[in-house]
Amino acid sequence: MSLLEIRNLAKSYRSPDGERQTVLDVERFDLDEREQVGIAGTSGSGKTTFLNVIAGILRPDGGSVRLGGVDLAGLSEARRDSLRASSIGYVFQTFNLLDGYTALENVLLGMLFGPGPDRAYAQELLEELGLGHRLHYRPSQLSIGQQQRVALARALANHPSLVLADEPTGNLDPYHGQAALELLRELCTRHGAALLLVSHDADVLAGFERVVRFTDLNRAGARSGGQA
Repeated sequence: MSLLEIRNLAKSYRSPDGERQTVLDVERFDLDEREQVGIAGTSGSGKTTFLNVIAGILRPDGGSVRLGGVDLAGLSEARRDSLRASSIGYVFQTFNLLDGYTALENVLLGMLFGPGPDRAYAQELLEELGLGHRLHYRPSQLSIGQQQRVALARALANHPSLVLADEPTGNLDPYHGQAALELLRELCTRHGAALLLVSHDADVLAGFERVVRFTDLNRAGARSGGQA
């Protein structure tokens, strides 16, 4: 059964010289419940914009993004924020952790926008990720790999049906990147979440049964040579 259904998605920006530049032109994309899909594309091809539109961070110029049958494009900003908090986990390439807060507090803060803080579950997630002894460490006191694990815990904290991952291994060396990827996929499977991961790294995408080339998906990128 389809969890995510995208139809005739369009997004453009106005360039500094005043011209309208189309970034996304996606006729159709579907993702089933619990499915894990990799999207391959170069930097600057519009992959992050695609994820941000799916997440409801950006509003498309046209088309529909249906998550669990609800069209995010038709919702108000407040309702998009609410749906994102309750149904979507997002793993950012730069992690986006708040350095003034501990690992546990970063996960709890992510829960504020969903059902509400659940300290026991937040601690359980971090322990599951091998960070039980680092609950009260701030991001600056953690290694890059440990910061990534906090970001994974935060993405799963509100029991999302969909996890979006934007170049999640981009800041890690190959060994730790592979470990983080395996952990992310395992956690999504264990928690029943679908995963949509974008990357330019063929090694990262090699383990996915379904890999979509972004230039095949995004007609705007194909027209511009992938430089959207």
